[in-house]
Amino acid sequence: MRTYTTRDGSTIEITRRGYTVDMHLRNAAGHTVATVEMGDDDASALIADLSATV
Repeated sequence: MRTYTTRDGSTIEITRRGYTVDMHLRNAAGHTVATVEMGDDDASALIADLSATV
C-alpha cells in the first residue's frame, strides 16, 4: 500500500490487488470522498498524469 498526500492535506491510498488497483480517496478531514477500482495500466497512467501536473 502507498499513500500520497495532496497539497490540501487530502490523501490517496493505493493498494494493488493482482491486476487491479484499489484507490481510497479522503479529504483533509479524513472523510472518504471516493473509492475506485481500476486496472494497473489505467492506474499507472492516472498517477503519471497527476504527478506531471502537480
